Amino acid sequence: MDALDILTDLDNVFPYFQPIFSADEHRVIGYEVLGRYRGSDGVASSLGPFFQDENIPEEYRIEVDYEVLKKALDKARDLDKDILLFVNRDADLLMYNDGEQFLNTLHEYEKQGISLDRIVLEITERNYKGDIDHLDHLLNYYRTYGIKLAIDKLGNESSHLDRIGQLAPDILKVDLESMKSNASAYNFNDILYSLSMLARKIGASMLFENIEMVYQLQFAWKNGGRYYQGYYLQKPAENFTDRDILKEKLRSECHRFIVHEKKKLESLYQVTLEFNEKMIDFANKNKKVFVYEETLEQITVLLDGAAFRLYICDEDGFQKSANYFKRDGEWITQEEYLHKNWSWRPYFLENIMKMRINKKGILSDLYTDIETGETIRTFSFPLNTNDYLFVDLSYEFLYNHDGLL
Repeated sequence: MDALDILTDLDNVFPYFQPIFSADEHRVIGYEVLGRYRGSDGVASSLGPFFQDENIPEEYRIEVDYEVLKKALDKARDLDKDILLFVNRDADLLMYNDGEQFLNTLHEYEKQGISLDRIVLEITERNYKGDIDHLDHLLNYYRTYGIKLAIDKLGNESSHLDRIGQLAPDILKVDLESMKSNASAYNFNDILYSLSMLARKIGASMLFENIEMVYQLQFAWKNGGRYYQGYYLQKPAENFTDRDILKEKLRSECHRFIVHEKKKLESLYQVTLEFNEKMIDFANKNKKVFVYEETLEQITVLLDGAAFRLYICDEDGFQKSANYFKRDGEWITQEEYLHKNWSWRPYFLENIMKMRINKKGILSDLYTDIETGETIRTFSFPLNTNDYLFVDLSYEFLYNHDGLL
């Protein structure tokens, strides 16, 4: 694709529209506007490489960009009034002429019935060279007109949690392309968890893009995705699609996801119940814990095959026993953990309060153990009013029990 051919043939520059579906309605709620160019061979090629080529002067890329935007807005006038339009903008190109051209263009079409609160600006700050405060001021100015803000390119090396917190966007757009690489899946899950927690704190919705397989759709659904986009759902096209084209399919898929998740939750509940029954019986027979080492030795027998680490803390998180740790099939003591404090851990004190009030144990979510690097869960239980037992369950045990991983 030659840049000069594009610049001298703007009639063949046009928008494509990729539908975005919602989890709550199972229908199209918006379209991402994508640039295409139809060459002499009649094939429509993506304009992405053209817009990203910094060897092409900014004013030329901007000219083509606005040609696509105007043609998209011309078509969008016939859409339902609640459908959103996701418009991509590189931060450097957006700041050209202090961002006035973008807003002026939208105002022009606002007079024709396209409300500015239907516009979602997908901003990409990749290699942005300008003043970040100036950019933030402009973005906040846009939002006073009702324009929504989406942060693009999350799930790869360009994502920065501090920037997300600073901008507090309306939508976080997560790219599932990186899920194809098993090598990066581990880090991706950690990043995604952080993003989902941050999205909840700032009141942002999560949009998952590049969904190409059903397992990715399930992953997006399970991880708090409100909006979905990708070839598995619908490919970009020159024309808009029926809003309800996937309504039955998405409802059916969602039902399968719900059934699967409920089975996992039932498994978690059952394992928690079994551990509680064992420990309640043990606690009733051992009203007071006098010698922690003897108590832990008895519990290692009781929970043999499930636990690989046990210890006892008080309600403030100070460890009152050494660690009992299973290594190469043998239980050893790790005295260096005695008197350490764990109250800084997420949810530690909250879980202590739950155990104190409910008088029963709790099974944690999945997390990575710092010492072993394995994916584990922890079962915690109130032995009495002063002593709280913590049992780290091995990956092998979780793997062998359906629904625990």
